[in-house]
Amino acid sequence: MKNKIFLLLIISSMMIIASCSSNDDATTRPKENNDPEENKIVATTVAVTEIMDALEVDLIGVPTSYKDLPERYDGLTEVGNPMSPDMELIMSMQPKEVMSVTTLKYDLETVFEDAGIETNYVNLESIDAMHEEIIDLGEQYDREKQAEEIVQQFDEKLAEIEEKTTDKDTPKVLILMGVPGSYLVATDQSYIGDLVEKSGGENVFSGENVEYLASNTEHLQQSSPDIILRAAHGMPDEVVEMFDQEFKENDIWKHFDAVENDRVYDLEETLFGTTGNLAAAEALDELFAMLYPEG
Repeated sequence: MKNKIFLLLIISSMMIIASCSSNDDATTRPKENNDPEENKIVATTVAVTEIMDALEVDLIGVPTSYKDLPERYDGLTEVGNPMSPDMELIMSMQPKEVMSVTTLKYDLETVFEDAGIETNYVNLESIDAMHEEIIDLGEQYDREKQAEEIVQQFDEKLAEIEEKTTDKDTPKVLILMGVPGSYLVATDQSYIGDLVEKSGGENVFSGENVEYLASNTEHLQQSSPDIILRAAHGMPDEVVEMFDQEFKENDIWKHFDAVENDRVYDLEETLFGTTGNLAAAEALDELFAMLYPEG
């Protein structure tokens, strides 16, 4: 367990390093048309693929995923896992640009640079960052109208949530981010932490400089959360079973008010990933129902 937590901490540190350099990727590019053979874009993550679909931009390659990808890209070449794409395959496609995300930049930058492949690392580490990227991509591909509509729809949802939470007591929330075999605590710097804040909750681990922290159940209990959110990543079913076993066998969880009051919720991975995605508005509705069951 300790080794796995240590490994996860290393991974999260890598994500932080990548996020610190994400602003360096902003460059002014000429507008491009929507001819897939002219643009020759490969998207390597599901979130980026969905954003390009919403912007009505064609691609020549998409990630390999158990999740359903947009119909627009049916039949396209799958280039492998976002964290370890098939470089030989991608190079054979001779893309003009590959699109990944800033949280994977540390791991992938050298690989793509050595292959001589132009790579755009899209910042999806928060809602605001994602919206800025969508606007930039809209300008790049002459899809300003589509980009503005995407952002406007979310802004309307956010205004709706803010109105609903006015004059309500803010619940304190503990977020656990699980992967098979271990879990970390998600701070307000994480994407899900950002969602919780925007849905009217208070993360009990706010003011941190990192996205994730190692878990210590005694310390967690002292934070006195009203609600516990359990996010599953990687293999969701296996992670939920891990959480269930942990909460059953570790006696300290029985003393959490959130457990005693039956306010422990499992977050569905397609809505609550580790980076921003177009399901953010739906995720806000889900969170609001958990945080404010009285409506």
